[in-house]
Amino acid sequence: MAHVFGPVPSRRLGRSLGVDPIPFKTCNWSCVYCQLGRTAPMKVQREVFCPPDEVIQEVKAALKERGPDEIDWITFVGSGEPTLHADLGRMISAVKALTDIPVAVITNGSLLHLPSVREALLPADAVLPSLDAGTADLYRRINRPAKTLTFDRLIEGLAAFRSAYQGKLWIEVMLIRGLNDSAEALAALAEVLGRIGPDEVHLALPTRPPAEAWVEPADDEGIRRAVELLGGLAHLVPPPAGEFDLSGCRDVTEAVLAVIRRHPMEEREVMEALRRWTPREVEDALREVAASGRAQLVERYGRRFWSDAGAQYIEEARCAAPASSRSNEPPKQKKTNGRSRGKPAG
Repeated sequence: MAHVFGPVPSRRLGRSLGVDPIPFKTCNWSCVYCQLGRTAPMKVQREVFCPPDEVIQEVKAALKERGPDEIDWITFVGSGEPTLHADLGRMISAVKALTDIPVAVITNGSLLHLPSVREALLPADAVLPSLDAGTADLYRRINRPAKTLTFDRLIEGLAAFRSAYQGKLWIEVMLIRGLNDSAEALAALAEVLGRIGPDEVHLALPTRPPAEAWVEPADDEGIRRAVELLGGLAHLVPPPAGEFDLSGCRDVTEAVLAVIRRHPMEEREVMEALRRWTPREVEDALREVAASGRAQLVERYGRRFWSDAGAQYIEEARCAAPASSRSNEPPKQKKTNGRSRGKPAG
């Protein structure tokens, strides 16, 4: 399917049937921690990127193939920012009419200052926006938004949505070492969260390859400070655990691309996710997608991750054979957009 995938394990939503209504890396932010790399170019205007009926029919087909006990949530989560789709509200309402399975929307929240976007999200059972900073300066440094998307607009939009929304509002904070894990940064964030009034605050750590090589997850002390300063609503969410449903994939190569397109993974994780095939079959598929330029290897935290070739990371990414079958020759390299390793941007 072009727009529906999974169910996949989600650290906050259990077994999530994903709905992706936008093209790859269509976003109005370029977060330093984004596992899908940098955003270039930025997209600010809302559009109908794909026919809503096409997405709705895919959801309907997926629901026919799986029982309700196999899916915990149906989640609109784009390879970028799903609220950029101008007909998102229609799709949410249509999916709600199809099933009693709750519907969630994972969003950066940047467009909630628009009444039309707030109205579109009202039927959802849960909305999960991001809020990584309590000041305009830190917002620009971490999320690197399009110029028209100011910090004041972000906070005003979140507060306005909260005042009208009856569902679950769960805000995610990505904790980055040396940026938003200090007492000062967390105190500012706590003040802003108090103005918004979410139901829960989910603390997350970057575990996939971030766009910028210098990004590191907060350490234990930073996590402790966050839990303490952000109040009783805040808790650390664990990494996702569970199996990817790849039953709709026709072959192992398609399955490899389906996994790493939205979820960059270490090679051992790819093997685990695709264990319905033999390790040799997966290795051959990884070799094939690397040789064809459809995948890349990205090094972060001293580990090697497979990712979609279209993702733009700051450092070099290798198109190479799987580690278990790699020769002694150095892998070919290609430059991705951005600066070399160094200080945080902004």
